[in-house]
Amino acid sequence: MHLAVALDGAGRHPAAWREPGARPGELLTAGYWADAVAEAEAGLLDFVSFDDALTLQSSSADGPDGRTDRVRGRLDAVLTAARVAPLTRTIGLVPTVTATHTEPFHISKAIATLDHVSRGRAGLDVQVSQPAHELRHFGRRAAALPDDEAYEEAGDHIEVVRRLWDSWDDDAEIRDVATGRFVDRDKLHYIDFEGRHFSVRGPSITPRPPQGQPVVTAAGAAGAPSYGLIARAADIGYLSLRDPDGARAAAEGIRRARETAGSPAQPLHLFGELTVYLDEDGPAAAARRDRLDALAGGAHDGGEAVFTGTPAQLADLLQDWRTAGLTGFRLRPGALAHDLPAITRGLVPELQRRGAFRRAYEADTLRGLLGLERPAGRYATHPAA
Repeated sequence: MHLAVALDGAGRHPAAWREPGARPGELLTAGYWADAVAEAEAGLLDFVSFDDALTLQSSSADGPDGRTDRVRGRLDAVLTAARVAPLTRTIGLVPTVTATHTEPFHISKAIATLDHVSRGRAGLDVQVSQPAHELRHFGRRAAALPDDEAYEEAGDHIEVVRRLWDSWDDDAEIRDVATGRFVDRDKLHYIDFEGRHFSVRGPSITPRPPQGQPVVTAAGAAGAPSYGLIARAADIGYLSLRDPDGARAAAEGIRRARETAGSPAQPLHLFGELTVYLDEDGPAAAARRDRLDALAGGAHDGGEAVFTGTPAQLADLLQDWRTAGLTGFRLRPGALAHDLPAITRGLVPELQRRGAFRRAYEADTLRGLLGLERPAGRYATHPAA
């Protein structure tokens, strides 16, 4: 079983910053994020993802909600991951990027740099987002695109990013002091991408990442258009579903779409996504969640399944859901200070006792942890060994 955690402020619940140990005064410091990732790495998790957006957090889809009793503001996800990278050794680092408003050339360079800094542990979580108040930050469009077109654009964004990662051959850098040749220009390639949404010549200005292709992830919360993006372009798809039957139908549909699209034969990982509130017994976990809801002024529903109970009960649930065709799970701690250690020190040992989770890291790259081969560069005439 593969396990990841999503990091966002003090936790998934909007009142989590008011919990004991939440460290609200440190949410925008590097040390806070370094400590969270270190805890996840101690639990041998595959990766952490860093949530991000191009608007302030809000409980309203129409714009800022004006509330002052919830966390507002966040650090840039890519820069946070790059800051944490030298402080970690094995865990994957997957920042979120909004493809709708960013240029793929910039993103390819940023994630390639993260992969170099982390020595092969970078990923990219691509999201589509276009509410009206967000569009006004950029002035590129007067109105949102239809969903199908927005996800088509995101697919092209990923395709350009992937081609740019391949635009340097693995052995393009010569670094020969004696001859004065640092790079073999014949091993840098124009990608010449021409599509409906982007026109990019390339090559990148950053050498090919250590993984060749950092891991690309995407969420499937919006139904058919997002499922098509996962099938066409992702290595991991996140499914926010409520029951195993829904997960099974979604997994089968995405894999069929991947075959139809003629995507590479690399494995496609599908992760179930759920928020968790864990404690030593079920009533204690429920009481803590109720207390958080009371502080927030109402029950919180982030759109994904929510689990409240013990680590052993969660292990039962995850093992049951795996039979629906899921290969792993991305867990969202309800309150990071409490639920992240409950995952790493409670859930992980329980899964290990059942023989369902690793007891040591078995690879030093994120692709390796996920069982994904390192692909050859698509433009290389003679790929490096």
